[in-house]
Amino acid sequence: MTTAIQILVDADACPVKDEIYRVADRHQVAVVIVSNSPFRVPAHPLVSRVVVSDAFDAADDYIAERTSAHTIVVTSDILLADRCVKAGAAVVGSNGKPFTADSIGAAVATRAIMADLRAGMGTENIGGPPPFSKADRSRFLSSLDEILVRLKRAG
Repeated sequence: MTTAIQILVDADACPVKDEIYRVADRHQVAVVIVSNSPFRVPAHPLVSRVVVSDAFDAADDYIAERTSAHTIVVTSDILLADRCVKAGAAVVGSNGKPFTADSIGAAVATRAIMADLRAGMGTENIGGPPPFSKADRSRFLSSLDEILVRLKRAG
């Protein structure tokens, strides 16, 4: 017997929820939308919503505690991605770039450097991430589909 694949979504600032629903429906995979505040999700048997408290990292903790090798986590939060990669999950950012065991260390280090720069210089001199684009959306759809196919084959 194989363990069911599920997608856990760090949903509060996720710009690709509709794409996740579409790909999950095509692959018949459950989606859990995790957020600090309630918002509408499709009335679909594969989609569920969990609203956690507004405590610091409540959504991250919920997701990390339920992550396994049969989980795909969608997040742009590098520290959550690190926790989930270490738990064996497939992790993809909303821009479609995967976080892997090989790449997560550099992502965490870059995040720390940027935080130090912002603290020392103020945020007005340091740009944030680039705006979300159509190319990001397309890359996300492709990445999520590839991950689902890979996990299904691995059984």
